[in-house]
Amino acid sequence: MARRLCATGRCHLRDEHGEILEPPLAWHQGAPWELWLTVREGEDGGCEMTPELRGGNIRIDARDQPLLAQAGLLFARDFLVPVDTGGGAAWLPLLRRAGSLRVPAAEREDFLEMLLAAPVLPRLDLPPSLQFEEVATAPHPCLRLLPPKGASAFGQDGPTAQLSFLYEGVEVPARAGRRGIYRKDERRFLLRDPDAEDRALTRLAALGFRQGPADPHGEPVLRIAPSRVPQAVRLLLADGWTVEAQGKVYRTAGRFQVRVASGIDWFELHGDIEFGGETVGLPLLLAALRRGDGFVPLGDGSLGLLPEEWLKRWEPLAGLGRAEGDHLRFEVPQAVLLDAWLAAEPEVTCDETFARARERLRGFSGIVPAEAPAGFRGSLRPYQQLGLGWLHFLRDFGLGGCLADDMGLGKTVQVLALLETRRTERRAAGLPPSLVVVPRSLVFNWLAEAAQFTPELRVLDHTGASRRQTVESFAEHDVVLVTYGTLRRDIEALKETQLDYVILDEAQAIKNAASQTAKAARLLRGSHRLALTGTPVENHLGELWSLLEFLNPGFLGASTFRNRSAELRDPGAAAREVLGRALRPLILRRTKAQVAPELPERVEQTLICELPPKQRRLYDELRDYYRAVLDQRIAATGLGRSKLLVLEALLRLRQAACHPALLDRGREDDPCAKLDLLLPQLTEVLEEGHKVLVFSQFTSFLGLLRHRLDAAGTSYLYLDGQTRNRRELVETFQSGTGSSLFLISLKAGGLGLNLTAADYVYLLDPWWNPAVEAQAVDRAHRIGQTRTVFAYRLVARDTVEEKILELQAGKRALADAIVQADQSVIATLSREDLALLLS
Repeated sequence: MARRLCATGRCHLRDEHGEILEPPLAWHQGAPWELWLTVREGEDGGCEMTPELRGGNIRIDARDQPLLAQAGLLFARDFLVPVDTGGGAAWLPLLRRAGSLRVPAAEREDFLEMLLAAPVLPRLDLPPSLQFEEVATAPHPCLRLLPPKGASAFGQDGPTAQLSFLYEGVEVPARAGRRGIYRKDERRFLLRDPDAEDRALTRLAALGFRQGPADPHGEPVLRIAPSRVPQAVRLLLADGWTVEAQGKVYRTAGRFQVRVASGIDWFELHGDIEFGGETVGLPLLLAALRRGDGFVPLGDGSLGLLPEEWLKRWEPLAGLGRAEGDHLRFEVPQAVLLDAWLAAEPEVTCDETFARARERLRGFSGIVPAEAPAGFRGSLRPYQQLGLGWLHFLRDFGLGGCLADDMGLGKTVQVLALLETRRTERRAAGLPPSLVVVPRSLVFNWLAEAAQFTPELRVLDHTGASRRQTVESFAEHDVVLVTYGTLRRDIEALKETQLDYVILDEAQAIKNAASQTAKAARLLRGSHRLALTGTPVENHLGELWSLLEFLNPGFLGASTFRNRSAELRDPGAAAREVLGRALRPLILRRTKAQVAPELPERVEQTLICELPPKQRRLYDELRDYYRAVLDQRIAATGLGRSKLLVLEALLRLRQAACHPALLDRGREDDPCAKLDLLLPQLTEVLEEGHKVLVFSQFTSFLGLLRHRLDAAGTSYLYLDGQTRNRRELVETFQSGTGSSLFLISLKAGGLGLNLTAADYVYLLDPWWNPAVEAQAVDRAHRIGQTRTVFAYRLVARDTVEEKILELQAGKRALADAIVQADQSVIATLSREDLALLLS
């Protein structure tokens, strides 16, 4: 600006009387002058300091010059001269007031030290006796973590932190107003590196540190959430920082060494990490993990920081083994899990017994397909032969396993082939019978398939009112069939019976580990255990714990580990990868696409229904009512205590999306979007000669559909939970002697029915769990089907049903997460999920 003013030719100075002085000021075209502090040595050894302005060869005393120091402008004759003060403009008024500054000879060194400690300083011109060497050095960042006042270390309010820097061993607080450090004995001035210090502060900010109020000494204080401290410390140490907590220095970990020794029926895991010469054993390391500390106290008072990768990989192990002395003890079936956990460790020392066990486990990928036994009537497909070989592998290794093939791939047939093999062995060795627990709807399926494929198996139907008279006759049979209801009711007798195989069909029935069914299943005494299910994990990982606790008791440790596993949400968690590797020998899952390419294509489509005005008004009024009520209830009591009201709201909204009469029986004649869409399609496909399945989870909705069909003169078969002649209905539909339309309630018909005569499937209402819907479609799309299966899902637009489809994606991912090494896990219903459903 000053330069531009001078260029106008009208920039003047005024004298003390206000008169304009001529000529106008011109801008100095040369280099800017510089402000210097000049120190001259006197004859007495003392020194005097004066400010000087220097331009070219000109040097003038700056104290008497018309100088605008802060603006950096000097008025020299008719010129306006720019002045580079070097940031030290504040010195000029001080020296003007003080006159000449004289320093006695005895105080010269102290004076220089004080001068160099100033935050800003003009250029210095020193006599030879006071000159020093300026040295540029790199700072070493140091972070001290302190608890907040009145709280323990890393208390609820989070620790505070102070940053400082070491320059050749001299500590300087961050943002301290010093240009550097003067080392008087060495006559060296260590220049600070402000850019490097700023980068350190930026690094802290990226790790979650935030600026707080200064401490009583004026030093800046940083704050950070307690949960972020271990990770931040770990990364800073990796960057080469020094980090202390209440005077204790953190130390990084060295090598982690692992040793495995074998006992009579257990394995012992020994392990230790070295921290700067001190070794810490595995129990202490895992105890620190359980506390959530992320570090272990060392003998010299320092803290050993557990490596992040070690934490991720080993934290779940803390709940699996039993701590004994300096090691963890594992049961024999856990060798699978232990082997998977140790696979990523570069240094593992094993004794001969465990080494042999690991070698056998590594042979899992090379399982030899097994031929069906001589008494088996029929043939096994190649993938079924491989499944039978896998079942033999489990038996030989003493492991329980889960056959999790897709619906319709013949899990029952593979198990019957195994049981036929055991039949001849059993009679030769005097083995007890095997027990198969099935849903009531599958009893006739098992009896029929056993009669077809293994007619020499003596199968006892231990169901119905007469079963109490047959308990003593178990030994006369090869296989005993019971329902899950019978299992619960007769568990006192069943738990005292020694069995060969205990087999659970549709084993998701024990997914709730706290249920009476799951508890009863775990009480059964079998030499071998198997589970059959197409959905080993439907909702959360706790179900997997329940299943594996039945198959291999203690395999995943205490239920506390189950609870932690259910909370795992990091798709990249090392524990997930290890768990998947450990389960690979225990869960065999093949999809139709993998093993049955000859199976015809399945085409799925969602049909969106537009609610008619009257039904739309009912739905919107109901949605708005529950949204208001739930907002008030959740605000008052929280989501956890409002779950019953949430379930009620979702049920009513789903009913309203299907048919108004599901809420009010007097509205049977109201328009219904779904039936209006469905009925014309049914007429068309039936006239074309197709056979159709129609599923709904609401029997009352099926009842409304039946009224429409009756009125139109359309015949149909009907099955729900009250139906007793299931077998006759299935045979009638399959044989083609009856109706081509089968109405089925989702829960009653979603399992165990073979309905391959159908090639069209309609799902009238979506269900939360996509696996349940898939099982319904699998009634038609299974081995034996020769045509393309068309599956249609009816969904009402802008209703909770559309939102269910969005939430289904997470459940489908969960079902595959462990078994198929997928990378996602469903979360429980949250406020955000609820808001989505009610939107």
